[in-house]
Amino acid sequence: MYLAFKHSHMLFVVISGLLFLVRGAWMMMDSGRLQKKWVRVLPHVNDTLLLLTAIVLCVLTQQYPVAQSWLTVKVVALVIYIGLGVVALRTGKTKTVRTLAWLAALLVFLYTFSVARAHHPLGFFAALA
Repeated sequence: MYLAFKHSHMLFVVISGLLFLVRGAWMMMDSGRLQKKWVRVLPHVNDTLLLLTAIVLCVLTQQYPVAQSWLTVKVVALVIYIGLGVVALRTGKTKTVRTLAWLAALLVFLYTFSVARAHHPLGFFAALA
């Protein structure tokens, strides 16, 4: 059961990242595709499944944010990623601001991924420490 949830979670992570990447590219191109209903709904459905599988994995492994420093960092980075994503795809006043927020969000996404892979709060920066 653990492996099914782990692999589902990883799949939802990849889908979430790809959807964000594509939506950001469409934002930079001023594409009308961003207004399609499925483009606005699918990321929320996927991210809900992503969150649910994360919660199940925490319960199954009995590893929780605050108790595990790397999970705490993942949650904090997730909140930053969401905030940057909102600026990138919704509230940024100019295309430059939206593009910079999108690029920053992608970097935070990659950092969060590296924290998950390494089970270390520094993620890919752990090699420098």
